Amino acid sequence: MRRSFALLLSILTVGVACRSREVPPNVSNLMADLQGADAERRGRASLELIRMGEPAAPLLAGLLASDDPELRARAATTLWGMGEKGRAAVPALAAALSDPDPELRISVAMALGNMGPAAAEAVPALTNMLYDPNRSVKQAAVKALGAIGPPARSALPVLNRILRRSSWPEAEEAVLKIRGATGKASEQEPPTSANG
Repeated sequence: MRRSFALLLSILTVGVACRSREVPPNVSNLMADLQGADAERRGRASLELIRMGEPAAPLLAGLLASDDPELRARAATTLWGMGEKGRAAVPALAAALSDPDPELRISVAMALGNMGPAAAEAVPALTNMLYDPNRSVKQAAVKALGAIGPPARSALPVLNRILRRSSWPEAEEAVLKIRGATGKASEQEPPTSANG
């Protein structure tokens, strides 16, 4: 009887332990849900992919090239939620900055900004966005460059040229973030300088 009780106890213990272990999410199912028509499932899939982080970033990067604008936007928003864990998608995000949809360009810039210094590879593409005709796109690019910080030093000449022509508090803040984190005086002129 004692032996049976011990066996039963060990079976129950193993059963409870197996139930308490989290089953890793199925990435394929989550990606299918993200691309599906059910808004609630899309939301849950996005949150789970965000929690998953790095393993999901390359798959989301692939969606940025989709023909479906809504799908591209969902991918950018999910990558924004990942922050620096989405760094594997930086090249695809940088390429998506040339998308014809200004709303997507804004979402992509926000995703890159949320990655901070991990998005340094996108600095040239973000710098090109400073010439975008859409003011909101430029704003998103400036904020992303500021969030990237010192690795965005190559954007300083363009930011300084912009600031010579007009006052733009967000651009001034970005310049300070890019310069300030290193603790060194910049080799560039101060952002408010009128010198050519």
